[in-house]
Amino acid sequence: MTAVARIAPVPSAIAPSAADLMALAHSRAVDDRQRLLLGVLSLCETNPPEGLSPVLEEIFLTLARQAERDMRQVLSTRLAEADWAPAALVHMLALDEIEIARPVIAGSPLLKDEELIRLLVEASLDHQVEVARRPRLSGRVSDVIIERGEPATLTALAGNSTADVSAEGMRRLVDHSRRVAALRLPLTRHPRMNEALATQMYMWVGSALRQAIGERFEVDETRLAAAVEEAATAVIPGHPRGAVAGEPINAERDEMERRLVDKLHASGQLRAGFLVRATREKRLSLFRHALATLSGFTVSEVDAALRHDSPEALYCACVSVGIDRAVFPALIHEIRQLNGGLPGHSGGEVWNRGPAMPAQAAQRAFRTLLRAPGKSAV
Repeated sequence: MTAVARIAPVPSAIAPSAADLMALAHSRAVDDRQRLLLGVLSLCETNPPEGLSPVLEEIFLTLARQAERDMRQVLSTRLAEADWAPAALVHMLALDEIEIARPVIAGSPLLKDEELIRLLVEASLDHQVEVARRPRLSGRVSDVIIERGEPATLTALAGNSTADVSAEGMRRLVDHSRRVAALRLPLTRHPRMNEALATQMYMWVGSALRQAIGERFEVDETRLAAAVEEAATAVIPGHPRGAVAGEPINAERDEMERRLVDKLHASGQLRAGFLVRATREKRLSLFRHALATLSGFTVSEVDAALRHDSPEALYCACVSVGIDRAVFPALIHEIRQLNGGLPGHSGGEVWNRGPAMPAQAAQRAFRTLLRAPGKSAV
């Protein structure tokens, strides 16, 4: 049992007498030093000073440095919202182990932007996350968090609805959500999220978050299709330009495309929008391997869908990996130009009929269509 655990802390509502404090000050016993610290704290809480004298500040710091862990925890909790507390003591507690630091990081008015930024630079990741969660965080500190790009602190900031995040900061958070999946859910709920940013996120989130975005914003599918088309033309570093329309796929190029897809998939960079990019660059082999990898179907199954007399199987495969049906008409147009007009026309545009198909249903429909080519999935 520690020395602190044996102490009955002085209640904050009962201030000790001057005689009691003098008696404790003359003692060298650890318990008495702890009692002295709590006594001075209770005295200040009962009669908050307008400003502590340098001598009293030094007493606080000296006693706090000698205090056991449990006592520092008490100090942090009781000084968390005190505007009279010694600033140097609050700064010391903010750099202590996270369980001690958390109350003052969350609530102390004495931690200004400079001190919070210092924590972001010098303290542990746990401390940085607590800074990002701090209520009413300033725009200056939010900008530093976004600039540093640490996933855990970005996610904490996205979940902090009271933080001051600028329009540019929100745009950058949404952009970070491409690689940091944990950002997506809190961003869909963020009070500063707007329709334009929500439409942008719609392109790379899963079906559940798409539904959440759709419930909050009126997502314009025409604008979404245009945005996907624009994103699909963005340059991927190290991605070689592809074959022209009509050029047959050779074994060497096919293997190169497969390796590229495997590399992108292993690094978490393979997305549904990449399929659109591949067709626009006239890389049918790249499209085949990317669709197979994203969907879990074999390349042979994807090839069968590409040779099908109806576009429905290919539509189901694309829906299963997250391609929106508003994008599919442009996609199938590009593929037919590269693939001798296949897959053929079905006599009705499947993507314009009925409600959107869930991913799992699309996977089942794809396999059904390959087994029975003459039947429709929708």
